[in-house]
Amino acid sequence: MRLANLAGRAVLLVDGGAVDVERLTDGKFGPDIRSVLDNWAVFRAEVADVAIDRAERTPYGPADLGTPVPEPRQIFAVGLNYADHAAESNVPAPEFPLIFTKFQSSLAGPATPVSLPSEGVDFEAELVVVIGKETYQVAESDAWSCVAGLTVGQDLSERAVQGRGPVPQFSLGKSFPGFSPCGPAVVSLDEVPHPDDLAIRGWIGDEVLQESRTKELIFSVPELVAYLSGVCTLYPGDLIFTGTPAGVGMGRVPQRFLRPGETLMTEIEGLGRLEIPLEQGCPTSA
Repeated sequence: MRLANLAGRAVLLVDGGAVDVERLTDGKFGPDIRSVLDNWAVFRAEVADVAIDRAERTPYGPADLGTPVPEPRQIFAVGLNYADHAAESNVPAPEFPLIFTKFQSSLAGPATPVSLPSEGVDFEAELVVVIGKETYQVAESDAWSCVAGLTVGQDLSERAVQGRGPVPQFSLGKSFPGFSPCGPAVVSLDEVPHPDDLAIRGWIGDEVLQESRTKELIFSVPELVAYLSGVCTLYPGDLIFTGTPAGVGMGRVPQRFLRPGETLMTEIEGLGRLEIPLEQGCPTSA
């Protein structure tokens, strides 16, 4: 199952187009995404008994899709969660997950243009976890049962703002408009045979920027869900950006940041692709 956001309505992406959830379920779910994720298990059971192959399809393109979870209650992100990225950042691998937040206003769709506020915007290809039920103090062994699905994300970062002050301010530097693109859909776990080991790749044109596998995460998805739920109550639709592998622009010699006119591509095996056009924006006043 691939749950997506088409013109603000919950849809399922299938061969030949998008199926509207509200019409498919005779109004039991939808049109908003929250109504689906808040009742994820019931929705999955309901749709299993519906003949989707006979449902009406709406054609769409990547630019027609919005962020698949437009109103998460919480957005968590994890820093330095690949050993090679920690090494290129000249810091030791963390003993515990390094957690920060991103703000809802930074969310964007899988092909939404992003205006660059400076010449120091960096790229971070990431696997994003979508929580599927209210969760508190879950054991690592049970953590996958709390996940609705996975999607592709980018944790774009304005490095000057991120680095200001006596300590870095991760959240602000990573929350400009469009700095949290996700999509194209929330892919349910039954469609991901090996969710702990997915190829992840980011590139611009012929230039490969990042390439790794999610098995290289220092803290796996179950570890992150267990760790976060040990402190916070997690809610359906919450997002967890799980971290990025090596290759970020700040860690390169010479450094390589995003430029207007480029298209940033990000792909994760079995989940889909982001195609983010980059535009010249107004200089940041932050």
